[in-house]
Amino acid sequence: MNDVIQPTFNQRRAVSAHLELFVVEESDLVLSVAAANRYERQNEQLLVSVDGVAISSSVHGHLCFLERVPPGLLLVDYQATIIGDAPAATATIDDVFQYIRPSRYCESDRLGPLARAEFDGLAGADLLAGVSSWVGLNIAYVAGSSRPIDGAVATLLAREGVCRDFAHLTTALLRANNVAARVVSVYAPGLDPMDFHVVTEACLDGAWYVVDPTRLAPRSSMVRIGTGADASDVAFLTTLRGAVELGHMSVSATTDADLPVDDLTQLARLY
Repeated sequence: MNDVIQPTFNQRRAVSAHLELFVVEESDLVLSVAAANRYERQNEQLLVSVDGVAISSSVHGHLCFLERVPPGLLLVDYQATIIGDAPAATATIDDVFQYIRPSRYCESDRLGPLARAEFDGLAGADLLAGVSSWVGLNIAYVAGSSRPIDGAVATLLAREGVCRDFAHLTTALLRANNVAARVVSVYAPGLDPMDFHVVTEACLDGAWYVVDPTRLAPRSSMVRIGTGADASDVAFLTTLRGAVELGHMSVSATTDADLPVDDLTQLARLY
């Protein structure tokens, strides 16, 4: 597992998201649905309205802040065409220090004995492959099986979860073996059923590589949205104040190139 899947360079990826939310009381919200700034894009558009009336927003990178959203039907529509590939992310010393420590949903300090026993003798790319394989074999992907407050330990005990749970457990096991790892929300062409997707990125020799035990979509075609310590940093919707209920959501991610074969013997990066 030493080769790295190369970018396609000329692919165009179309991504979109449609959210219908019921704002119960005046709310402050944060949306994370826009592709990360590192991509060249065309036809990017973010429309936000309440009961048909456009509302203002403050955009900072991939985050959209909505303040004092009045009660009513909140519609969010995002679309963009991603042109080519973004430069692959590299790790700084600050990144390594931040992402090697335990976090709210990636309790690596509680999983240390298990992680070291299960993956004793593995390092580098072999450790990434070993953790990915172990999580994929021991955790069942079951839609709707976990709660928003569940972390890596809860997923390990339940032995089931969704993509964010796979990512939390994978990230925690890697951190427990002294590998900096972080959680990334993505658009994932080829994902079925289509939705927002969450994967792990692990740091080897200053480079970030995608680890996705779900194996639900080709890693090299994914489009980065948000990056953080765990799902609390990359959730597509965060309610800071007030009350909001999700009514309906649809996500789309396609590429004009053939979907690559995801060779699991190779490392992969987000481009």
